[in-house]
Amino acid sequence: MLQVYERLSVKKTQSTQPDDSLTLDFDTRQKARIKAITDAQQSIGIFVARGHPLKIGELLKTECGKIIEVKGANEPVITASTDDWHTFSKVCYHLGNRHTQLQVGARWLRFKTDHVLQELVEKYGLHVDASPAVFEPESGAYGGHGHSHNHSHEHAHEHSHEHEHSHDH
Repeated sequence: MLQVYERLSVKKTQSTQPDDSLTLDFDTRQKARIKAITDAQQSIGIFVARGHPLKIGELLKTECGKIIEVKGANEPVITASTDDWHTFSKVCYHLGNRHTQLQVGARWLRFKTDHVLQELVEKYGLHVDASPAVFEPESGAYGGHGHSHNHSHEHAHEHSHEHEHSHDH
């Protein structure tokens, strides 16, 4: 079994061509421990830091030196589109209020199949396409460029503050 502990980069370069690829759906790319079969039918185990999902196009290096490219799998999604920017903005606002994971393009958006959300976009007149597609949603305002949202936790520390006051008059 191939084993991966090292991430090389988000995009391949001329000098780094992959030896194999691994096609994964969105939910699987979120995991820190993944057991799968590469596109060349090799068993692979991936062990990466939690909170840092695999990105499409990212290169992984196996312990034996092979380079594996991460690809996105087609999965059940709804792709909704419109030519009207104003309507598009309203729909994005409403879906954002529901904390829905969205992939956003120019007047199109994509979300995991959900009949309630589909009804909402249809209510606004968007064209709906339920064809399977690769799902790569926005990482969120606090996620940055593929990094998870980290919370700073401050801890209260009690210190003894003894003061001497001299009362010399």
